[in-house]
Amino acid sequence: MHPEGQEALLHILVNLFFLVIVWWSLQTFRFDVFVRNPSGSKAKLLMIFITVAISHLVSSFFLDYLDVSLMLRYLF
Repeated sequence: MHPEGQEALLHILVNLFFLVIVWWSLQTFRFDVFVRNPSGSKAKLLMIFITVAISHLVSSFFLDYLDVSLMLRYLF
């Protein structure tokens, strides 16, 4: 397996992992306080967009941190 393929697989797995974690954690958030019809399709779509946005931020942070920490070996 090529290193680029391994990195791509790692990115996919990390993104999916954090997508599931963020979706799971947002289930405890009370959207009924902020939206008019929390069981409607617009509210569900909003929750999907919020989940994707937060999981993208978290997975990007994690992958950037991993890349930078792997580059530390070139320091010395």
